[in-house]
Amino acid sequence: MNRIVVTGDATSDLDDIWSYISNESQDSANRLIDSIIERFATLAQFPEMGRERGEISNGMRSFPAGRYFIFYQQIEDGIEILRVLHSARDIDAFFQ
Repeated sequence: MNRIVVTGDATSDLDDIWSYISNESQDSANRLIDSIIERFATLAQFPEMGRERGEISNGMRSFPAGRYFIFYQQIEDGIEILRVLHSARDIDAFFQ
């Protein structure tokens, strides 16, 4: 299996997502985070599945996970998860 590196920003994003959703339901928050992490594994196996996001940064890709986008890039032996952001957010503002 290919390596998955999760950046500090992406870890913070996941923590924020869990905190927000858990205000309503911890079970829902756990399920959502689990489904996002499952997508990480799929992307590590098939890194070209995501949409190229060269308008943000060369080599960056994104892939949907429900209402969120996983932003990542390929590295030599896997993928690096850069951010996990809600689709309603101003995505460009996070990458300036």
